[in-house]
Amino acid sequence: MKVTKRDGRTEPIDLDKIHRVVDWAAKDLNNVSVSQVELRSHIQFYDGIRTSDIHETIIKSAADLISEETPDYQYLAARLAIFHLRKIAYGDFEPPHLYDHVQRLTELGKYDPHLLADYSRAEFDELNGHIDHWRDMNFSYAAVKQLEGKYLVQNRVTRQIYESPQFLYILVAMCLFSKYPAETRLEYIKRFYDAVSQFKISLPTPIMSGVRTPTRQFSSCVLIECGDSLDSINATTSAIVRYVSQRAGIGINGGRIRALGSEIRGGEAQHTGCLPFFKMFQAAVKSCSQGGVRGGAATLFYPLWHLEVETLLVLKNNRGVEENRIRHLDYGVQINRLMYQRLIKGGNITLFSPHDVPGLYDAFFADQDEFERLYEKYEQDPSIRKRSLPAVELFSLMMQERAGTGRIYIQNVDHCNTHSPFDPAQAPVRQSNLCMEIALPTEPLNDLNDPDGEIALCTLSALNLGALESLDELESLADLIVRALDALLDYQDYPVKAALNATEKRRSLGVGVINYAYYLAKNGVRYSDDTALGLTHRTFEAIQYYLLKASVQLSREYGPCKAFNETTYAAGLLPIDTYKKDVDGICAEPLRLDWEGLRADIQAHGLRNSTLTALMPSETSSQIANATNGIEPPRGLVSVKQSKDGILRQVVPEFERLKGSYELLWQMPGNDGYLKLVGVMQKFVDQSISANTNYDPQRFEGGRVPMKQLFKDLLLAYKYGVKTLYYHNTRDGADDPNGEFEDDACASGACKI
Repeated sequence: MKVTKRDGRTEPIDLDKIHRVVDWAAKDLNNVSVSQVELRSHIQFYDGIRTSDIHETIIKSAADLISEETPDYQYLAARLAIFHLRKIAYGDFEPPHLYDHVQRLTELGKYDPHLLADYSRAEFDELNGHIDHWRDMNFSYAAVKQLEGKYLVQNRVTRQIYESPQFLYILVAMCLFSKYPAETRLEYIKRFYDAVSQFKISLPTPIMSGVRTPTRQFSSCVLIECGDSLDSINATTSAIVRYVSQRAGIGINGGRIRALGSEIRGGEAQHTGCLPFFKMFQAAVKSCSQGGVRGGAATLFYPLWHLEVETLLVLKNNRGVEENRIRHLDYGVQINRLMYQRLIKGGNITLFSPHDVPGLYDAFFADQDEFERLYEKYEQDPSIRKRSLPAVELFSLMMQERAGTGRIYIQNVDHCNTHSPFDPAQAPVRQSNLCMEIALPTEPLNDLNDPDGEIALCTLSALNLGALESLDELESLADLIVRALDALLDYQDYPVKAALNATEKRRSLGVGVINYAYYLAKNGVRYSDDTALGLTHRTFEAIQYYLLKASVQLSREYGPCKAFNETTYAAGLLPIDTYKKDVDGICAEPLRLDWEGLRADIQAHGLRNSTLTALMPSETSSQIANATNGIEPPRGLVSVKQSKDGILRQVVPEFERLKGSYELLWQMPGNDGYLKLVGVMQKFVDQSISANTNYDPQRFEGGRVPMKQLFKDLLLAYKYGVKTLYYHNTRDGADDPNGEFEDDACASGACKI
């Protein structure tokens, strides 16, 4: 019997060769059995069977054995997958020389030609000697499958992969530091390569999949504000298409659009309202597949007091017909102090069309006292079209839709502006992004070349808290991450002029964290009992401090961002001056770093970047480091995650040693402990946080989550200064017996209100 090799040749089958590969992959792993993998594979040999099919069957066999009892199969399967991947990419297990590899892929049109132009052969030789391809053996199986599916350069039609992970990491570093002086850049490249390949720094999808290719758009988040005109609506739609096609997640602010029935051109026509234009935005978002990396997605924002709000709140609801639903967008509802006060005091909320109430929409973000003055004035004006309803009714509808769909998000617009790096009088924050962690100024654009438009971009990355041995490591990592991301702003292209405008003015970065749950577990503290508050305060203080320090240093070298004068930093304010002081009531941890010295440095030299922190979900990119995602508690010690490549089992870090130290999501008694921790983080984070609320209906009488509980959590988040709330997750009965199955959100409506 013969097998067909990858190059088309045939040769007699060699079962011993197959055994040796599995035996190699099992070396030094605990509780794994080579014979068990081989037995489970059940390979039905036939004459001419392809060796690649044999290999894929054995990989799947090993992956199916991953469990709490035998977690190391995740590494056995990963090693087999890496072996397979390299055979596909190179025809051999040993990777080629870096220079030869780059030359070949540049000729194929897969890599950006600047790499060969910017670096000498001697530099390629030195960097080739620094690459450690054995670091590929540190990946888990879920990581390898995510790399294969999303990040490694490939033909997405034929699924031909062209590179292995260590080339990805070194080439990202070479691209980002290519314009650094020749005498320093190799050192930065090596340091950055070591940090990302050893999982100390996590890179987001657009950077991992795009940097080194000819497509140069790497910002994860794009915030587009729409004005109340046809020109602006059309320009917004065009900008959405351009950015969705280049891997970005979109935040759309549609809150300025006037309500149904409003006058147009002095009564010459009647306005069709928000829905037709929101449908245009949805079509634009879904028009592109993002090169097969991920699907187009957007969150659309509007204020709670919009005249059409009752229609807008149910747009994602499964009931209703297509004409009055827009289900493929997520929605961000904007709330402020006055709205909450009306709820608490049992008052009414009055709804207006933004076009009918001059100054109200802008004051909603920029000046809370002025908003209240105008709002109450317009409530008393009989000439203005309006509708009033009990606040409890409106909030109940909002929270019911949030619970039923999982994806009605909350933006506390006052917190986004009072605890902000931007002066709201000059640069108000009027929206967030797809995942609710970005808070940047925007300006509507009237056309794609509008010199006054401002599309906010944020370039992301994350620090792996689980990889830290000491907070002292953060200073060096912060310097690396700020230099790399800041360089990327000049390296990438800008499909829309308004995005270049914003980037040149703000140079906004968003550094987050991954592996927070592991970080808590290995430090012996928990989400729900206040033991993690002090550690969290010290950690996020250090993160923000060292990132600011790194940005000051860059400002010394290259100058501050152009609109530094529009930041609160220019006025001498720091995040430690503007946070919600209710946080002090739950965490008395003192500040430990030299903030006054930093304040003086910022005022003397400015900042290169107007923002530095944003805590993103990192759901996919955290898997590369075999880390818990973002700041979230895991749902199980072994999480079963759906991806377009199938079901992937991921085991929490240091499972054997720490399995009793993890606090799992559905073990937590409620959201209180988690929201307190988010409040402590928000004290230092200058943008926002993708924070979720989670509910197990079985904890409540009759298996129903009471509305008063949803209100309590919403108000608690507001009390602690939380700027945004992302998913509402419900334990919906679809979990396996161990609570291990992990999906993104409860979109099934299983939360009973």
